[in-house]
Amino acid sequence: EDLGVRHRLWVYSGRRGVHCWVCDDAVRKWSPALRAAAVEYLSLVKGGADTVKKVNLSHPVHPFIRKGAGAPMDSRLDMSQLCPGGREGQWHLAWIRNALTPPAQLREPLQAEFPKKKDSLQRWELLRGRAERTRAASARGPALAPCYADWEVMLQFCFPRLDINVSKGLGHLLKSPFSVHPKTGRVSVPLDLQRLDQFDPFAVPTITSLCHELDTAGSDGEQEEVGETEPKRRARDYKKTSLAPYVRVFEQFVEGMESARRGERIRHSDLQGDF
Repeated sequence: EDLGVRHRLWVYSGRRGVHCWVCDDAVRKWSPALRAAAVEYLSLVKGGADTVKKVNLSHPVHPFIRKGAGAPMDSRLDMSQLCPGGREGQWHLAWIRNALTPPAQLREPLQAEFPKKKDSLQRWELLRGRAERTRAASARGPALAPCYADWEVMLQFCFPRLDINVSKGLGHLLKSPFSVHPKTGRVSVPLDLQRLDQFDPFAVPTITSLCHELDTAGSDGEQEEVGETEPKRRARDYKKTSLAPYVRVFEQFVEGMESARRGERIRHSDLQGDF
């Protein structure tokens, strides 16, 4: 949205990723430099396995990041990642020293109070409460610098990691929607953003389940028309499988894109007619 992109198709990879197909005419004509700049703008989590702190925020925080650090992301944060127990019970203290780097006025109380909390949720609420108070105090005056430690934690664990090379390389191989993931066997299906909370990646159709559904549809379905070929029957039977809702999502996306393109052509034709 920040880049003016309108036509975005979100597709589950079949394993643990998501692809965003951007189909705007202008974007498809971007150079590799423009593509790299766009992905760089959208990238917040940076650094390899040896980098402890992968998100660094400074004041003032960009509006794009403020949206990303909103309340919905907080609900998805796994508290066990923030403050693990067992042998790694002291890891949360190392995180405060090496990763959070809050102001000294906040760091020392946190180091003293974290061990007193019985579970990860209590520690997280302590951290978030202290950080929110520093931001509120800094808004009233410059006595205390704002702390974004809680936002950095949320973003590091929850914000998407983007594959820059795939996005900027015009010659990079791309995985098409409805292809089959070679390791899981799941079909790469489009996502309905209006029902995203209901999406279960483990319930996505697999190549095996689809073959079984097609065989069932072929044996229990309508009477075949005279002269109907096997490919035609298969093309009809896919609508009786668990793939049908995902195909409809794809069709709606294409229809919306075609409608917008048609409207743009009409507008352009009207402008030419004015002259």
